[in-house]
Amino acid sequence: MSGTRRIFLVRHAPVAGPAGVIHGPGAPADVSDSRLVAATRGALAQAASAASWCSPALRTRQTAAALGLAPAIDRRIAEQDFGAWTGCRHADLAAEPGDAYALFWRDAAGNAPPGGESFRQQITRVADFLAALAAGDHIVVTHSGVIRAAVAVALDMQPEKALGLVIEPLSMTLLEHTPGGWRVGWVNRLAGWPGPAEHG
Repeated sequence: MSGTRRIFLVRHAPVAGPAGVIHGPGAPADVSDSRLVAATRGALAQAASAASWCSPALRTRQTAAALGLAPAIDRRIAEQDFGAWTGCRHADLAAEPGDAYALFWRDAAGNAPPGGESFRQQITRVADFLAALAAGDHIVVTHSGVIRAAVAVALDMQPEKALGLVIEPLSMTLLEHTPGGWRVGWVNRLAGWPGPAEHG
């Protein structure tokens, strides 16, 4: 269909680092699951002529390279900026004096960490990125928050609801934009899982 955009959003591979940490852009990816990496690369072959994109983060660039991509870097698809909390453990933040951390979670979509940005602000820049894409196929290697934001844009979903979406490492989400509007092909699919056609 003329003017249609197919956008394959791929979350980066797991972070090669401790769990429970708000990782910064320098955190590396663990791309050692060669089976899943190869399956994901194979699943993306349906978009062989796609333009590819990734965030500036090391983990997205390493994941893209493992998938055989040479993406353009776009800061609009960076993960949510957690400001002063970047690099901190959630448990340590919860144990700090004061109630800043607890207050943040009372409105996790609208509140911004100290010196950072809110999820609502992230949605705005992700929407700008999506609107700027040309017709055709695109592969976007990015972060869970960006994928939640993109689905929120496509479904006109309340940000608070979008935060409930599970987006696993190396999962794929397909969004399509046609002259008639947005539609969602799938969310959080791991390569090798059966799709709708296999369910019958």
